[in-house]
Amino acid sequence: MPTTATDLDLLHDLNQAYLDSVRTGDVERFRQLLADDFRCSTPAGELLDKTQFLERTAAPSTLARLAGEDIQIRILGDVAIVHAATSYTSLTGQEGRGRYTDDWQKRNGSWVCVSAHVTRL
Repeated sequence: MPTTATDLDLLHDLNQAYLDSVRTGDVERFRQLLADDFRCSTPAGELLDKTQFLERTAAPSTLARLAGEDIQIRILGDVAIVHAATSYTSLTGQEGRGRYTDDWQKRNGSWVCVSAHVTRL
């Protein structure tokens, strides 16, 4: 299946929705974005399934700002890999940086996030 500008634009939008959902703790939006078999590797070295990830997301947010930078999206057929850096500000004003890799898969015509790996610097 060829890569289309539409897929690339959609994945940029989905990546931003993912970041926004992290910042705001939007559990319902994550239910739509994440595959049922989603897994997330956390900066603490934990591996969370979708239910555990949503439980963490429902906790009070600690971020005032979260921005993706150097976003690189590679589409490989029905799989897309998003590599990006982040910068963030906590609610207490502490600045931080990190990186993430999110893997997306096109299932039944829709892109869903199947895995995420997050680091903090």
